Amino acid sequence: MSGGKKSGETHESFVERQIREAQEEGAFDRLSGAGKPLPPLHPEEEAWWIKRKLRAERLDVLPEALEIRREVDRVLESLDALADERRVRERLQELDARIRKVNRTTIAGPPTSVGPLDVEAVVARWRARRR
Repeated sequence: MSGGKKSGETHESFVERQIREAQEEGAFDRLSGAGKPLPPLHPEEEAWWIKRKLRAERLDVLPEALEIRREVDRVLESLDALADERRVRERLQELDARIRKVNRTTIAGPPTSVGPLDVEAVVARWRARRR
């Protein structure tokens, strides 16, 4: 590819020349999306580009009041993998601290509906499953 813009060359012709030279050099060969149509744009949908990026990265963002529910489910499901009661209690105490923080600080989005856990009851169920 040649250098910069030539004397008297318009911006459009300069860009077109850059593209043509890159094609000739094979810069566009074997690109991952080659031969596929471009994905449709949805500018009428608010923050469409953010949503697309989140889907592409397999991420999601929920309000804290909803995310805490998911976190409770994940922690409770993960307890059976722990072999030490002390560690189970630590995880539950960490989760309770997070629940209290969300309940105390969430002002936007849906209301929080998760209360601190009954640690003794959860530990008792954990012990029963281990037998």
